[in-house]
Amino acid sequence: MNYWKEISQPYKPDQKAPFKVSRSKIELFKQCPRCFWLDARLKIKRPSGPPFNINKAIDELFKKEFDLHRAAGTQHPLQIKFNIDAKPYNHKDMDAWRENFVGVFTMHEPTNLHVFGAVDDVWVNDNDELIVVDYKATAKDKEITDLGPVGGWQDSYRRQMEVYQWLLRANGHKVSNTGYFVYANADVSKDGFNNLLEFRTNVFPHVGSDKWVEKTLVKMKKCLDGDMPAVGTAAMGGPCDFCEYAKKRTQLTLEAVRNSPKKTT
Repeated sequence: MNYWKEISQPYKPDQKAPFKVSRSKIELFKQCPRCFWLDARLKIKRPSGPPFNINKAIDELFKKEFDLHRAAGTQHPLQIKFNIDAKPYNHKDMDAWRENFVGVFTMHEPTNLHVFGAVDDVWVNDNDELIVVDYKATAKDKEITDLGPVGGWQDSYRRQMEVYQWLLRANGHKVSNTGYFVYANADVSKDGFNNLLEFRTNVFPHVGSDKWVEKTLVKMKKCLDGDMPAVGTAAMGGPCDFCEYAKKRTQLTLEAVRNSPKKTT
C-alpha cells in the first residue's frame, strides 16, 4: 500500500526524489506530451477503457504453458513449430519481472527517473541472449503473421518490446535485438460458440532498436519540469483525440454558460 501511494504522488518540478515512470507512461508521452504532463503533474488521467479480461486470461494461460517448459528446461511446442532457437528463460526474478508495478526496473541517473515495465515472458537462445516475448490476442478474419507496416497504431507494440529490451540491458543482461510476438487469433468462422473458442496462434519476430528510449527519457524529464506542452498526435494521425474532446467540451460548456439566461432576483 505504501508503495502504491508513493508512485501515485504528482511530480514536482526539479524534485530530488526519484520519480517512477512505467513503460505505459513512456508510451503515453510518445502519443501526447500534454496528456503525460497532466497525468504526472496534476494526476488528471485519460479516461480508461474496459478491462481486456479475455486477453488477460489468455496471457495467464500462455504463461502457465511456458512455465511448465521453463521448469523442465524444454522447448514449448510453438518454439519448435516456428523453428525458434530458444527456450523459456528460468530466472529467480521471473515472477517479479512479470508483476505489475514491479517488473524489470532501473534507475536512469541522468533524469532521476525510476523506469519499470512488466514483461509477458523472456526466452533465452543458445548464445545466452535474452529474448523479449509479448503475448497478444485478437479476433480477425485475416491471418496475423506480422505487425503490419511501420507508422500505424501497432508501432506502440514495437515500442513496448523495445522498452523491455532496454530495461533488461540496463540490468546488465545480454539481450537479443530480436523479440517475438506470440499472437493468438480467435477463429470466428465456426458455426457456433458451444462454450469453445479456438485460436490460430502464430509466432513472429520483431527486430527492435532501443536507441530512442534514453533520448525519450531526457525529453520526458524536460517535459515534467516545464509548463504544459502542446497537444500530441493520435495513434491514427491528427491531434490527440483526448485533448480534442477536452477542448471541444470546454468550448461547448463555456458557450452554454454565456448563452444561458441570467437569473433575476
